Amino acid sequence: MTRREALHASAILGLSLLAGKADATADDLPWIDAHSHIWPPTADRYPLAPGITIKDLDPPSFTDDELMALARPEGVGRVVLIQHSVFHLFDNSYLIDAVKRHPTRFRVVGMVDDHQPQAGAAMKRLLPQGVTGFRITPFIRKEHPERWLDTPGMQEMWQTAAETRQAMCCLINPQDLPAVERMCARHPETPVVIDHFARIGIDGELRDGDVRALCQLARYPHVSVKISAFYALGKKQPPHLELVPMIRRLYDVFGPQRLMWASDSPYQIQGPNTYASSISLVRDRLDFASSEDQQWLLRKTAEKVFFFA
Repeated sequence: MTRREALHASAILGLSLLAGKADATADDLPWIDAHSHIWPPTADRYPLAPGITIKDLDPPSFTDDELMALARPEGVGRVVLIQHSVFHLFDNSYLIDAVKRHPTRFRVVGMVDDHQPQAGAAMKRLLPQGVTGFRITPFIRKEHPERWLDTPGMQEMWQTAAETRQAMCCLINPQDLPAVERMCARHPETPVVIDHFARIGIDGELRDGDVRALCQLARYPHVSVKISAFYALGKKQPPHLELVPMIRRLYDVFGPQRLMWASDSPYQIQGPNTYASSISLVRDRLDFASSEDQQWLLRKTAEKVFFFA
């Protein structure tokens, strides 16, 4: 047995031990939301990050039960829970506790501090707890954010991810794409996920150069892209049709096997935007996507990347 196989076996054993009762996904809830946040309404058990108070939570509460009440009517039975880099920073415990309650329903994209020693060992400890990816972003670095990928800890994380298959999930802007591409070239076996189209269109402009820079990452076979956060991009309101040409360009170079839909709730359910309008864009409005393509966009890609253990 190789080291990678041993890590996966350990992760599967850990998650199976969590499953005290059946929590299988129903046949009528086949889809996976590849990106949603959750948080509790209090800070009693789960302290907030320094400088954050309960008043900063918007909405004041968004628990896993509240999320699934929105997701189930749209056929979503599983969700990848994303550590909130502002509210809880490196404390992944609330999301891990959700996996303990529902070990087949949830997986976690957590966070570890690359400025602390043994970041790779921390990643490996989290794998059996359902943490199959890690959020990395320049946005939390107040000093030299342009060097966010240069720390020894970050290099260790990318090297470890090539072994564990835990995805490096990049919350970035378009100008960060060249730096991510350099890391992909340096670590070609590391799974990488680009969140929210690299936020192309967050200023309302869907620039061709930005889309081309994102498409260049298709040359690296372990890179996937989340088609998500429609509320924040382009016109920022339903039906989000202005995003279809960008999705088509990504579809043409990555293929559906490396694209995954995600809502980015609860932000997608604020103002005029809804959970239903988010999934509808991919499920109902992509006339170039076959029924098999939809299986990849809405389930199989996220399943492959995040639900491998």
